Amino acid sequence: MTKKYIWIPALAGLLALGACNSSDTEESGSEEENGGGETTTVQGASEEVELEETPQNIVVLEWVYAEDLLALGVDPVGIADLEGYNQWVNVEPELPEDITDVGTRQEPNLEAIAQLEPDLIITASSRHEGISDQLNDIAPTVMFEPYPEEGEGDQYEEMETTFREIASAVDREEEADQVMEDLDNSYEDVAAEISDGGYEGNEVLLSQAFSANDTASIRLFTDNSMAVKIMQEIGLENAYDGAEFELYGYTETNVDALEPYQDSDFMYIVQEEDNVFENQLAGNEVWEGLNFVEEDRTYALPGDTWTFGGPLSAEVFAEQVSDSLTGE
Repeated sequence: MTKKYIWIPALAGLLALGACNSSDTEESGSEEENGGGETTTVQGASEEVELEETPQNIVVLEWVYAEDLLALGVDPVGIADLEGYNQWVNVEPELPEDITDVGTRQEPNLEAIAQLEPDLIITASSRHEGISDQLNDIAPTVMFEPYPEEGEGDQYEEMETTFREIASAVDREEEADQVMEDLDNSYEDVAAEISDGGYEGNEVLLSQAFSANDTASIRLFTDNSMAVKIMQEIGLENAYDGAEFELYGYTETNVDALEPYQDSDFMYIVQEEDNVFENQLAGNEVWEGLNFVEEDRTYALPGDTWTFGGPLSAEVFAEQVSDSLTGE
């Protein structure tokens, strides 16, 4: 919400005639000092942050907020873990070439952040609540939380709410409306592709797998995850019915847990150098006996598929799901 303060100065002629007494003059001076400006209130995860001016130099300590700014046409001046962002967040537009890396997301470099003289820092409370005082000493800091607790909404709702709060902070609300409209239109196009391919309404078991201690560890995405919400937007259903709430939107399990869902379509994300289904699970009786394996209903997503981003990543993910199912 934007708060506006307006000061109307006394007319010079009236001052000359003594129409304003000393107390009136003092009051007008106070108004002049405090008024004439405009503040924007940004709602973070736990508190509001007041911005007196539209920020120009913004540092982001979590990848999704850099993506949000890019979607709005705003280039951040600093980001945590630049290399990781470029590896995982495959969206356009790209980060500016002159952006500064300010350390890791786990331990950002406060000195490097301060040298950029930011007028806003954006991060996640779950990562940096412990250094909030130090960050606020550098610049106003707004902390969001991409992983809502049980009963506080899902990751997709949080993504959109935060995106619009960031848009408010940088005075780009109209641009945010257009981005979300474009995303909805993209969902419609992808849903049409999935329907034409005969997959509309199919139950999909969405997973991410990797090797851990020479065994296959498998993440199954739950209904509160952003990835599942995107699948539902394009006409698919989540096969996995995890009984417990999962803060990060997935249950970490093993191959035995796949048996109840073997009649669904199996979609997976694995790193090219760590394809657990061809390595650790080769010859595994449970894996090779699953219906979706025997019937060739397994669908690979790119190894760098990103399931924790903003609206631009959501559009990319929806397209990747469609391409995987339809073979395009």
